[in-house]
Amino acid sequence: MDYYSSQISRLIEELAKLPGVGAKSAQRLAFHIINQPLEDVKRLSDAILEAKKNVRYCSQCCTLTDEELCPICRNPKRDQSTIMVVENSRDLAAYEKTAKFEGVYHVLQGAISPMLGIGPNDIRLKELMTRLQGDIKEVIIATNSSLEGETTAMYISKLIKPTGIKVSRIASGVPVGGDLEYIDEVTLLRALEGRVEL
Repeated sequence: MDYYSSQISRLIEELAKLPGVGAKSAQRLAFHIINQPLEDVKRLSDAILEAKKNVRYCSQCCTLTDEELCPICRNPKRDQSTIMVVENSRDLAAYEKTAKFEGVYHVLQGAISPMLGIGPNDIRLKELMTRLQGDIKEVIIATNSSLEGETTAMYISKLIKPTGIKVSRIASGVPVGGDLEYIDEVTLLRALEGRVEL
C-alpha cells in the first residue's frame, strides 16, 4: 500500500540510495526538502549538479577538486618532499583538521581488496610512483587499520623501498578496523607523530 503520492515516493527512494541514509532518514529528508522554499531547493539541486559536472581528480594528488590542482598542491608553503598516502579524500580532510601535517598528500581512491576484486591497478598507485620520480624524501602511509588498508600499506612499502625513499607507516592509536574520517584530531596527530619506518 502506498502512503505517499508517486513523486514523494520517488524522492524518498532516491534519497534512500545515499550511503548512510535509511528509509526513515530518507523520509525525513524528503519532507524537509518539500517544506523548504523553492529557492532553497533550487540552490541544493544546483549545488549537486554543479559538483557532479565540475568536480574531478587533482592532476597531482588525485583528491577531489574543481580545479586542475587542489588547494593543498597549489600551496607553496607545503613541503612537497613529504607525501602522505591516504585511501580517500575524507581521510585527507581528517588529517588536515589536525593542522600539523605540512607535507602534501596522495589519495589512492580506494584500497587493495582481493575479496572485492580491487587490485593494485584499480587504485591510484601508478600516479604515486610517477610522483616519486621527483625530489621526495619520505612517504607516510596512512591507510586505514583494516585488512585492506594493511594489505595496501605493505604493497606500497614493497614498491617504494627499492627507490631508497624513506617509507613510514602511521603509528597505532588508530583502532584496528577504524576509518580515519571518524577519528578525533588528537588520536590522528599522535598516530602521525608516532609513525615508524617500514
